[in-house]
Amino acid sequence: MAILSKFLGQRIKDLRKRNKLTQAQLAEIIGMETTNLCKLENGGQLPKEENIEKIAKALNVNIKDLFDFGYMKSSQTLKEELIEIIENSSRIDLELYYKLIMATKEC
Repeated sequence: MAILSKFLGQRIKDLRKRNKLTQAQLAEIIGMETTNLCKLENGGQLPKEENIEKIAKALNVNIKDLFDFGYMKSSQTLKEELIEIIENSSRIDLELYYKLIMATKEC
C-alpha cells in the first residue's frame, strides 16, 4: 500500500501544479484541511473514497487518470520492470496479471 499512496500522492501533486493550484486552494475546493492534503501528496495516507471523485473533478481529470503512474518512468523501464515481475511470478499471479491487463486493454 505504501507504494500506491506514494505514487498517488505524487500524481495528485503533479496534477495540482499543472492546474496552477496551491495546496491550500485545492484543499479548499475539495473541502479538506491543507495538512491532510499535504499528507496525501507526501504518500502518508490514501484519500478516502468520497474524496477521490472530488480531487479528480477539481483537477479536471477522470478518476482513472489519478492512477496513471506510467508517465513517471520511461517505457523501457516499465518493460524491464514488468518482465522482472513476470519472471518471478507464480502461475496464479501470472493468470491474475493477464486478467488485469486484458480487462484494462482498449479494444
